[in-house]
Amino acid sequence: MTQQKSENRVVPQGRRKPVPTEGAERPRGGKAVPVKEVNQQLALPFATAEISRADRGAGGAEDPDRSGPAAHKVPKAKVKVGEVGSARIEEVADRLEWAFGNVAANKGAPGPDRQTIAQVGEHLGEILPRLRASLRDGTYQPGDVRRVWIPKAGGKGQRGLGIPNVIDRMVQEAVRLVLEPVYEPTFHPSSHGFRPGRGCQTAIAEARSYVEEGYQVVVDLDLEKFFDRVHHQRLLSRLAERVEDKRLLRLIGQMLKAKVVLPDGVKVATEEGVPQGGPLSPLLSNIVLDELDQELARRGLRFVRYADDQNIYVRSERAGNRVMASVTRFIERRLRLKVNESKSAVARPETRHFLGYRLHPQPAGPPEVLLSERSVKRLWERIRELTPRPAGQSLKAIIQGINRYLTGWLGHFRVCTPGIALDIHNTDAHIRRRLRAIVLKHWKRQRTIVRRLIRLGVHPLTARRRVYGGRKSTWALSADGRAVHRGLRNAYFIERGLMSLEERFARVWAALRAPEQLRLNLDAARS
Repeated sequence: MTQQKSENRVVPQGRRKPVPTEGAERPRGGKAVPVKEVNQQLALPFATAEISRADRGAGGAEDPDRSGPAAHKVPKAKVKVGEVGSARIEEVADRLEWAFGNVAANKGAPGPDRQTIAQVGEHLGEILPRLRASLRDGTYQPGDVRRVWIPKAGGKGQRGLGIPNVIDRMVQEAVRLVLEPVYEPTFHPSSHGFRPGRGCQTAIAEARSYVEEGYQVVVDLDLEKFFDRVHHQRLLSRLAERVEDKRLLRLIGQMLKAKVVLPDGVKVATEEGVPQGGPLSPLLSNIVLDELDQELARRGLRFVRYADDQNIYVRSERAGNRVMASVTRFIERRLRLKVNESKSAVARPETRHFLGYRLHPQPAGPPEVLLSERSVKRLWERIRELTPRPAGQSLKAIIQGINRYLTGWLGHFRVCTPGIALDIHNTDAHIRRRLRAIVLKHWKRQRTIVRRLIRLGVHPLTARRRVYGGRKSTWALSADGRAVHRGLRNAYFIERGLMSLEERFARVWAALRAPEQLRLNLDAARS
């Protein structure tokens, strides 16, 4: 660990170690380091925004500096003979071009150097040979990571994302392409997050099967700040069990230790955690939590995990409390992670939010897959954001924005069962009412509203009475069933391309019932 020395410093003899102040908590996530310690990253063949600012500010004020000792050197992981894989740094170098294609497809914001994907793509032919050479000879140094804060779902707090430079994202993606074939076949089948051919729908399907089998008590475990608490030494040790190339292990260690540039320009050294936002982070998180998966499987428990969301299904509340206590001890003592006691619980599955769903057991047959209260709230909040008043857009543009969002929403929640029919019906009605309010706002004056409603088939006397009768806001008038609803019927918005969730879900449920109905018809014909 490097320290700054002062001239003629006198070191006192027999100095005692400092005693930590009682009750003071050490800040997590790393310590600040001087910004003058610049990483010797691969020099790009074009000027970066960071370099340009440095050139312009030569001799001027420097960035904020919160000095502190440098991070500790990453301990060497012990390799278990006979369990190593073939992942090597040469394979990472060979996959860089493929990796850049994946990074470009994901799009994304620039890192601390402010270079966009398009700018790197223009010079890719110059970058790749030098980048491959620096990876092979071990001179490549990952750059800093830009910290971005985004609001958490539900509006409670913020989540920190780490955005590496485009070149670093390309290298991380190449490492992922090399490591994933080594680890993917050994992951537990009940792990569904960030894995090929798996997702939220497969996780809910497995959870639904456990509830149908009678395991109708769920142990809902929430890991507190999981991505910020991953222990680097334990992670590198687990990687060394499969990866024999020390150069690749050293590269991953350097990525984990990359300094974080805060929004105020201060650089902070990373001592623990895996920054969310890089292509390699999901795979590393699965490698860490696979140890928990294997432990739960060894105990014979039925569980479903998606990233750091873990649900264990048992038959009774007593068994759930016992499992909660033992698994919490394993997580905190063995994995050195923290269970959030306030968000974890032993409860019935219909009362818990898992990936946006609720599972409601039925007396006979499989449980209903319903929307959680949080999911319905988020849906309505997003609709409110897409339909502001005044909108400043045409009705056609607003409907296109709504359709884009609903198409993606339907893709995620298509596994819901008919138990959500009322929620879907109310959502469609709410969307149409907000659109009616926007149309009325576009028409502005009362006399214009009356004239347009009459053109749409409303009786003149009814239109005048409903519009001129009393002082009504645009939102209150949009709920009028005698005039506004008759003029701006559901067909009015369907003709303009508005998507109906109720209609789309009806098609999905009809397609699911068709094979069963066909089987019943065949059985009847045979009898």
